[in-house]
Amino acid sequence: MTRSISILGATGSVGLQTLDLIRRNRAEWRVEALTANCSVKELAALVREFGAAIAVVGDESCHAELRQELGGTGIATAAGRSALIEAAQRPVDMTIAAIVGCAGLAPVMAAIERGGTVALANKEALVSAGDVMTAAVERHGATLLPVDSEHNAIFQCLAGNAIEDVRTITLTASGGPLRTWSAERLEVATPAEAVAHPNWDMGAKISVDSATMMNKGLEFIEAHYLFPVGLDALKIVVHPQSVIHSMVEYRDGSTLAQLGPPDMRVPIASCLAYPRRMDTPCSPLDLAAIGELTFEAPDEARFPATRLAREALQAGGIAPAALNAANEVAVAAFLGGKIAFTKIAVVVEDVLAAGNLSHQAKSLEEVLAADEAARSLAGQMVGKHAIG
Repeated sequence: MTRSISILGATGSVGLQTLDLIRRNRAEWRVEALTANCSVKELAALVREFGAAIAVVGDESCHAELRQELGGTGIATAAGRSALIEAAQRPVDMTIAAIVGCAGLAPVMAAIERGGTVALANKEALVSAGDVMTAAVERHGATLLPVDSEHNAIFQCLAGNAIEDVRTITLTASGGPLRTWSAERLEVATPAEAVAHPNWDMGAKISVDSATMMNKGLEFIEAHYLFPVGLDALKIVVHPQSVIHSMVEYRDGSTLAQLGPPDMRVPIASCLAYPRRMDTPCSPLDLAAIGELTFEAPDEARFPATRLAREALQAGGIAPAALNAANEVAVAAFLGGKIAFTKIAVVVEDVLAAGNLSHQAKSLEEVLAADEAARSLAGQMVGKHAIG
């Protein structure tokens, strides 16, 4: 039976890998909407290939070029924040939410409020608006499937088991490309070095988050909302081989782990086929060739991001939203050559220390207001820690 799908963030890493799987199973899927920020030529090519009903760019200045690229095809085009939200509201069997950062928050909420199945690859949405979003999922009867490899692994390990029987959940972290670097060497890490992940093919922002370990901090917060076992039951361990994607320990002493190649098409396929399985082109694991799996505790002296995320979650209120917003600003500043790699965490910590973050956001609008305020403050902190 053919199913319909919309992909929010179609030209990003997750979007492209989702479309790769759909390309291999064309008879099973009808593509409704594809969106991008402003990758017009790439988006237009994908829309034509998959016969999408509508193409949307978030940046309104790119709309004229998109209309020109798709002229004569009969494919509808739209642009802007409201157009992204309308694309997310289209009635489909599954919406892939893969817009990076807080820009994806409103479209994710729109898809949830439609009451459909949402495959969530935008971890920032749950980090910034966890209480608001989980309440909306329950209120509208939506199904939330985790695309992140770690959360998808946990989801698979929990299948058929009661959450009450869980003793601990352990998120694994690769440690990123700078894992073995000294504190002194980290001070002079370049953007090119920070994005050169040894295992995963990801976008620049997520790759930098992996290098700082903030990616794991954000995932820690996301896991708190997806799997309500309590903060003390959530753990992080560094596992450089990226073979075990996460683990669940049960009260009888059994630990279930999900293993797989470091390829995002595995967790994406898990969501696309849920509750069944589907073929992927991913190479099977060769454990003999891998040879060994190693683990180590996170070093929060060199990489304080996981500590900051844990503290933000413990503080509650809008602190997680501020953490995420400040990190986005700081990462962009690092990639733009404005601050040193080690100042990313410093900017985030300064924002958390300076803001009044204890009050709870009760709506999407309040979350977005908190996000905007934290970004403004983070911009000031970037200036304070600017290079030169």
